[in-house]
Amino acid sequence: MCRHLGYLGPRTSVGGVLTGGDHSLRVQSYAPNDMRGGGTVNADGFGVAWWQDGSVRSYRNPMPIWTDPAVDDVLPQLDSTSVIAAVRSATVGMPVERSACAPFTDGRWAFSHNGVVRGWPHSLTDLWSEVPPVDALTLPAPTDAAAIWIMLRQLLATLDPPVALATLVRRIEARAPGSRLNFLLGDGENMYATAVHHALSVRRSEDAVTIASEPTDEASDWMHIDDRSLVVATASEFTVSRLDEEEHT
Repeated sequence: MCRHLGYLGPRTSVGGVLTGGDHSLRVQSYAPNDMRGGGTVNADGFGVAWWQDGSVRSYRNPMPIWTDPAVDDVLPQLDSTSVIAAVRSATVGMPVERSACAPFTDGRWAFSHNGVVRGWPHSLTDLWSEVPPVDALTLPAPTDAAAIWIMLRQLLATLDPPVALATLVRRIEARAPGSRLNFLLGDGENMYATAVHHALSVRRSEDAVTIASEPTDEASDWMHIDDRSLVVATASEFTVSRLDEEEHT
């Protein structure tokens, strides 16, 4: 059910975020430790987004991350103070193509979804009816993650990111109980993540914060995030709150 990772801190190699650690995101693509609700590997593509001069850039490939030489040859030459990356395990019936790979980007935002919406697409028909026609017609890919991104983008136009994420979780759960909704959202300076029926961990060093589906090594300073939690992070700190509390902010 996919793995993702977000980094905020001193300028670092974009490629290094993908490959750093004994249990790096690349390793998690073929040997994940904590897949839940289906899937054994994350071989249906990958993507990475980073911020440069205030703008978000991205690279995505529908092939397994371990087959792409750019991961070792090109991406290490790029650096950024903020990176979001993901490896994909496609839900049965959903396409395996570049446009379906997270992170999805727009303006200053980058977004990844680790999980699945139960009963997709029928379960979210009424929510989708609220999406402006132009957004529906430009859906990046016919997947639950891409649709979630479009709906979240709409909420971000009027709500602060923590409230937008909590609102979307509540709306989806009301229509698709049991969905796994680990979201990761960033704007280059801040990062927001939800843990809903899927694993999430956070590490904070002196001047950096890393959010990951699974720890990238065995260091003891990784903090496991409880289910139904919301993480808000900057490069210097992070806070964890109950998602249910944020829903009523």
